[in-house]
Amino acid sequence: MMRQTTNVNRWATAILVAALFTPVDFVCAQDSDLASGAIPEAATFVQQYCVSCHGSTDATAGLKLETLEQRIRHDNIDAWENVVRKLRSRQMPPPDVPRPDQAAYEAVLKSLEGALDQHADRQPQPGRTDTLRRLTRTEYQNAIRDLLDLEIDADTMLPADESSHGFDNVTVGELSPTLLNRYVAAAQKIARLTVGSSSRSAAGDTFRVAPDVTQEHHVAGLPLGTRGGTLIDYPFPQDGTYEIQVRLARDRNEAVEGLRGSHEMVILLDRKQVAQFTVKPPGDAKDHSQVDAHLIAKIPVTAGPHQLGVTFVKKSASLIETERQPYQARFNMHRHPRTSPAVYQVSVIGPFDATGAGDSPSRRRLFVSQPANSDDDDRCANEILSVLIRRAYRRPVADDDLLRPMEFFHQNHAEGGFDAGIEAALASVLVNPNFLFRIERDPADGAPGMAYRISDLELASRLAFFLWSSIPDDELLAVAERDELHRPDVLDHQVSRMLVDARSQSLVNNFADQWLYLRNLDSAFPDMRLFPDFDDNLRQAMRTETELFFDSVVREDRSVLDLLKSNHTFLNERLARHYGIPHVLGSRFRKVELDPATHRGGLLRHASILTVTSYATRTSPVIRGHWILKNLLGTPPPPPPDNIPALTDNTVSNSLPMRERLAQHRADASCASCHRLMDPIGFSLENYDAIGRWRQLDAGQPVDATGGLPDGSEFLGVTGLEDGILQRPELFVSTLTEKLLTYSLGRGVENTDATAIRKIVRQAGADEFRFSALVRGIVQSVPFQMRTAE
Repeated sequence: MMRQTTNVNRWATAILVAALFTPVDFVCAQDSDLASGAIPEAATFVQQYCVSCHGSTDATAGLKLETLEQRIRHDNIDAWENVVRKLRSRQMPPPDVPRPDQAAYEAVLKSLEGALDQHADRQPQPGRTDTLRRLTRTEYQNAIRDLLDLEIDADTMLPADESSHGFDNVTVGELSPTLLNRYVAAAQKIARLTVGSSSRSAAGDTFRVAPDVTQEHHVAGLPLGTRGGTLIDYPFPQDGTYEIQVRLARDRNEAVEGLRGSHEMVILLDRKQVAQFTVKPPGDAKDHSQVDAHLIAKIPVTAGPHQLGVTFVKKSASLIETERQPYQARFNMHRHPRTSPAVYQVSVIGPFDATGAGDSPSRRRLFVSQPANSDDDDRCANEILSVLIRRAYRRPVADDDLLRPMEFFHQNHAEGGFDAGIEAALASVLVNPNFLFRIERDPADGAPGMAYRISDLELASRLAFFLWSSIPDDELLAVAERDELHRPDVLDHQVSRMLVDARSQSLVNNFADQWLYLRNLDSAFPDMRLFPDFDDNLRQAMRTETELFFDSVVREDRSVLDLLKSNHTFLNERLARHYGIPHVLGSRFRKVELDPATHRGGLLRHASILTVTSYATRTSPVIRGHWILKNLLGTPPPPPPDNIPALTDNTVSNSLPMRERLAQHRADASCASCHRLMDPIGFSLENYDAIGRWRQLDAGQPVDATGGLPDGSEFLGVTGLEDGILQRPELFVSTLTEKLLTYSLGRGVENTDATAIRKIVRQAGADEFRFSALVRGIVQSVPFQMRTAE
């Protein structure tokens, strides 16, 4: 195995520097100095409202509108697009100076946008993604799932990807030697799991339950009548016997928490009981070392994916005990201790006495051919690898593609047989740059800076990684191989098919989780002294509510404006109690119609978002306001100057409401320009505390939820904020489109993309801003279908 690792590593490193490019034809080229339409309306508007701050001598933010040419040219597009963005959001002119009426705003915007769009139509500038972009951890995991029908946990195999422009698929061009080693190790483990090869000794995996998980109630996915524990999706590599070891949660004194009386524990495999134990206090009350020593079961398991459950049989609880315990969270021995034992970790070790690779779904997916005899091995290996490589590399197979994998096959076939050869060849494919990287090739004979249409195969990969965060399937590949995908009717059909496919769930757990900062919930730990009822159960329920809510808009193809205002949400008992909503029982999430008195509904009322935009001890109108400006309105304020101190709780009295505490920054001229934009938006959400609960008082005084938007409008509370945003819905839809475009392209949105975004929003507006309309607009856009040569 060591020789195989070295060979794969050396070969993977060498091939990274190999020539990976093939010619692509240009489809368009335009004169970069082509003149476009003039914008006479802008001259009058600028002279009347702008030159006092942006004149030739007094140029706020370095923008000199007085001398800016009143004609759209290649060298002034950025300046005019910045003007459009400020005018569209009504951030300029500032509220404290004379401002035009709405008709004047719309007139100058129509003129500016029309001229910019005309210039873009004549001279497309699709932008440029990196030539080599490594698969993110999520994309890698999904690609293995779809390539090999194998579920893996890439988080345990690969390091986290860095985020840029809000998403982790932007800065993924490099592959350091250390990271390459991780990919080699992952490829070898995946190959062993897929083939089901035998190992010299039993291996093991350990799964730990988060320490702040309350295990007093039913866990979703486990049978009714049980409580606590965990449910694990685990791919067993071979038919054989596996040892399951369970360890219970302990306090700092190594005593098992919540151990009062005896408790029945069961181990389940695919919901069927395979072992049962009794857990009870030790004879010596101080010696807990042997309490869980006997929680070991050896069970026969067939190869392939199974659900392993460890849980307790639920005991009935008396009303008196329920009343005596005011908290839902029970995991801390000092503030709200457990009343029953809890699972700390589960280890799976094996196989022992393995009887073979079995008939797992991954073997069925990989072994599309089986040799009838030893003389047939090469033919079968060639057929298996040809099918595998076409899917893995997302293109037709060239003769050279088979050379290295077949070398690994022959080398390991001689030592260990047919399966061992296929395992080594599979590992070599999984470390090939054609699999690990998304590659888009510049034309060999095109001029630098010219716009060209990407190939249908590249378009297929863009589409698959956009909608599925994974590789194209056979149907999409076949259409691309026939050079039919670029046809509008064919492309539209594929988009419709892919959106209803279960794999489009990645738009929720990959795109939405990053756009809405839901991934930040895992690092949210509110102060336990102030919020003693917060635990991981609540944290995950918050996340699930928002994911299900976003998913319902995607699945039902509703207007994206429903994300902002809704009369329903998705709750289980834990989250419903947090919100004070009655009659929702059990761990299962369900759609709940809401009474306005619950103060719940759209995204701005979700505890997930309210929590990740707060501090551990208090709310933050600044963070909440900034989050809305950046993620919903697309107009984030600039970062604060380096010499501006943060607002610290030890410089402002904690007894003051947040509005008075933030007055310190608004009183500073160097801070006021940004805080006057952020703070009023954040103040409108002050009725929600740092973990999203509704409140009427702050620091003992009534909450003042008066807020405002950059356009100068004022309102009260979250309802006013929602209505204010929906008065001009194109702002929110444009921002969502920008986020989707960034995510789909793997690069930041540039000013040259603004024309495409405006076109997408206009077309989607004619279809009630349905989610599918935004997706179709993006897929049909110039930035998505074209690329600028280096």
